[in-house]
Amino acid sequence: MTVIDPETQAGWVPEAESEEDVEDMPLSLRLSIADTLTLGNATCGFMAVYFTTTGILIPHLSGSQETGMARHSAATAVILMLLAAIFDLCDGLVARKLRSSPMGAELDNLSDLISFGLAPAYFVLVYGMVADDAHQRVAAVAAITVLLAVVLRLARFSCVTMKDGMFQGMPSPFGALTVVSIVLLELPFVPTLLAVIGVAWLMVSRVEYPKPRGILAVAMLSWIIGAMGLLAAWAFDAPGGQALLQTGCALQIVLAATIPLFATARRVNSFRDNRREARAAQLP
Repeated sequence: MTVIDPETQAGWVPEAESEEDVEDMPLSLRLSIADTLTLGNATCGFMAVYFTTTGILIPHLSGSQETGMARHSAATAVILMLLAAIFDLCDGLVARKLRSSPMGAELDNLSDLISFGLAPAYFVLVYGMVADDAHQRVAAVAAITVLLAVVLRLARFSCVTMKDGMFQGMPSPFGALTVVSIVLLELPFVPTLLAVIGVAWLMVSRVEYPKPRGILAVAMLSWIIGAMGLLAAWAFDAPGGQALLQTGCALQIVLAATIPLFATARRVNSFRDNRREARAAQLP
């Protein structure tokens, strides 16, 4: 659009619309395939919060005694978190194979915060409101601890450069699945609370975790699909569904506790080897 200056009668073109500025615009902000998967991650996290609210919290507050609905909604919420983990796993794989937009890293962190920060923290909070032996305010503190741990972990991930193939601290998808496994295991309130806080600590710790690539990615995907099957069997009250769910949750917790032990042992052995080499180098 050309504008006429009333004083000089000269025509000028607004600077933002000049051809040179159009050519100097930054890279395209159109969504890539990987970004679409990342948005699927965020959608699953939001829907997990929705099902936790409408299927568990609201019936409890209204005095409903329908336990089947609560079981179905809890299973649906956790399955959605598992599906979010699949989206999170796949968007990284796709981004490495195909072009990713400049927004990819930011979208990934924001989506992870919803699906693996807000959703599991809210799950813990609702558990504290509906469980018979739980204390709502204490559970709220545990939920906030989980949320803040994920926030700090994601912020550190954006700032700290780790050696290739490793994460520092428990990855947030793995931490979220461990937190909901602890809740679904239906332990007494105090052990549940301590275990949830322990997972939050592992997420902000310096323990190194391998990135899910190659065979490890396939194993993780298989484990997630298997967990979905266990949740479905439990939700529809299949024979042995409760026992299968508890077994799956227990295995998830054991795995979460075992990896740091192996990582710590590897770090101690590496430290000892370095000291041994340093002493050998000092000898004449």
